[in-house]
Amino acid sequence: MIFHISYEYLPEQRDEVHARFKETGAPPPSGVTMTGRWHCVEGNRGFLVAESSEAEAIGRWLQEWTDALSFEVTPVLTDEQFTQVIT
Repeated sequence: MIFHISYEYLPEQRDEVHARFKETGAPPPSGVTMTGRWHCVEGNRGFLVAESSEAEAIGRWLQEWTDALSFEVTPVLTDEQFTQVIT
């Protein structure tokens, strides 16, 4: 399953979030493949696309950051998958 994951953090958390990201790189755990991550130019929000057969793996990954970031997780479909839904 493919997930579109948006994140956002408060401006007062900027230094902490930036330092943590620089230190760890926020890599996905085993069972999750990250397609890409994009950061908005103002710097306090962005999104990533990841794939996993286990929603729990996505949840474990995000739990490492829920003290500083808020997330919106949306399962998404490819064109081919969507075609199967609408036919």
